[in-house]
Amino acid sequence: MLSKLKNQKGFTLIEILVVVIIVAILAALAVPRYLRYVEKSRSTEAQTAISTIRKAYDVYLQTNGSTDGYSLDLAQKDAKLGESTTKNWKFEVVGNPPKKIIATSTQDFAGGEGKQVWYDITEAKFHGYGVDQWTDPESGGVETD
Repeated sequence: MLSKLKNQKGFTLIEILVVVIIVAILAALAVPRYLRYVEKSRSTEAQTAISTIRKAYDVYLQTNGSTDGYSLDLAQKDAKLGESTTKNWKFEVVGNPPKKIIATSTQDFAGGEGKQVWYDITEAKFHGYGVDQWTDPESGGVETD
């Protein structure tokens, strides 16, 4: 009878349970990292657009000595942002000359509406969604630092 049990093919319930637990642990570790990677890659569109808008302001400032009269609309036109970028993000410039440039996601953005990425010109540093704020998958999509 003992030799019959050794020759049976298949897995025992314990073996299946161990495999399921290992897969669950790996998924619990991998999912948050993957979500951060996705958010970081999605935020690069806004970061690139902000950098391009900032350069447009810099060129205007160097050419005219001031950014007075240079609107965000003109900067966006000079930056030649792509249609998908302007569909996914709305931009705002704070200060004259600019101190901060903010991109806020629209309802067309795959990551959801209301996400913000901004560039602080004084710090020379990006902040916000996908940069230093992440969506916590366990909190139902609430962003955390």
